[in-house]
Amino acid sequence: MPAPLTLFSLPCAGASAAMYLRWRRRLPSWVQIQPIELPGRGGRLNEAPERSFDALAARLCDEFEMYPPQRYALFGHSMGALLAYRIAHYMQTRKRPLPIALLLSACAAPSRQDAKRYADKDSDAALIADLRKQKGTPEEVFENPELLSMTLSLLGMDYRICASFRYTELPPLPIPIHVFGGRADEIRPSKLDAWRSESAADFSVDWFEGGHFFLRQHEDAFLPVLVQRLAGNAIAPSHSALISI
Repeated sequence: MPAPLTLFSLPCAGASAAMYLRWRRRLPSWVQIQPIELPGRGGRLNEAPERSFDALAARLCDEFEMYPPQRYALFGHSMGALLAYRIAHYMQTRKRPLPIALLLSACAAPSRQDAKRYADKDSDAALIADLRKQKGTPEEVFENPELLSMTLSLLGMDYRICASFRYTELPPLPIPIHVFGGRADEIRPSKLDAWRSESAADFSVDWFEGGHFFLRQHEDAFLPVLVQRLAGNAIAPSHSALISI
């Protein structure tokens, strides 16, 4: 069995740490899943959120390095993947222990980010259309006006944070980067493959059926590959064995 590690997981835009809670009963005992809650949502609802990407990443890094684990990895989905990347660079700049790997899901490489993706997303109608297009929001949310209002407010805030990201070319990180994508997602393969230049170590891209939320739609196929990447013994998704619940 691989050595124990903590898997810090960052949520996507419009979501909270709760999106990873079910993984606690699906991952092997040597992986301790630790969802990271962002300010202004979930258990940190009463905290003032940050208004820019750099400010949010720096704040998370300040909090994170107060209690650094001995062995850890960073996982992020969509916006969370970009935050994980920036946190790793902050940790390197501050000469703090780096994660053993970055595991990044459904996110274009930093050099291929496009702020136009978030243009004209300042109305409820536009945000609702985006949520339905990505097929990652339970129907109950759309049927509950109060819950929908909270979701749209959070998503709009996160989209503004994402739009504020600016790419600066940095030296490649000396750790592996493992990327995951959905075959039906709008993110082009070349935008995922561009993560390759951000690592001076191992690099991989694994593809799954499904769209932007393939990790939820095809969790039984995704989690075994995630675990194998963490263990350093990669297997193809088509040959993955299911993790027992």
